[in-house]
Amino acid sequence: MLDARNHQGKFGTDYIRVLASAAGLMWSQDDVDLDGVDLCLKLPGRTPAGFSPRIEVQVKTVSKPEIRHGFLNFDGLDRTQYNKLAGTGFQVPRYLLIVHVPGSDREYTDLSTAGLLLRHIGYYLSLHDHPVVPDTDRRRHIRVKVPVSNILTVESLHALVLDTAVLSTR
Repeated sequence: MLDARNHQGKFGTDYIRVLASAAGLMWSQDDVDLDGVDLCLKLPGRTPAGFSPRIEVQVKTVSKPEIRHGFLNFDGLDRTQYNKLAGTGFQVPRYLLIVHVPGSDREYTDLSTAGLLLRHIGYYLSLHDHPVVPDTDRRRHIRVKVPVSNILTVESLHALVLDTAVLSTR
C-alpha cells in the first residue's frame, strides 16, 4: 500500500488523467522525471490551432488549501520545481496544476448509481510571466498565488491546450 504522501500525489495525477480523457486529450508521461513535467497533454490530429497542440504540466496536491482574497496561496514548490515552470523559453508551454484533495484517502472518491465522483477540485496556473529565482536565493519554497477562478474542468483543460497553440503561432 502507498504511504499517505505518495497516495495523495498519485490521486492528484490520476484526477488530471481523468479530466484529460474526458476532454478528448491524450496524456503521456516520461519514463524519468528530469524536467519537472508530470504529464504531457495533447489534442491529437489537425486542429484550427495547428497539428497536435500540447502542454506540459506539473501536478501538485493540497489537502488544506489556504484561500485568501480570491487566491489559493500555494507554498508547495521548491526553487528547482518553480524554476522548471517559471519564465519563458519553453518549447512547449507549461502549467502548474494543483488538485485540492480530501484529507482522508477514503474520501477521494464516491460511487453511486449516478456515477463516480472524484473529490475535490483542480486549479491551473501558468508561470510564464513569473521571474526565475536565482540560485543564490535561499528560500526553500516559492509561494505562488493561483486565482480560484482558474478551475480545472474538461472545458478549461481543453482550452489551455488549444489557446496555447494559438498563442504559439503568433
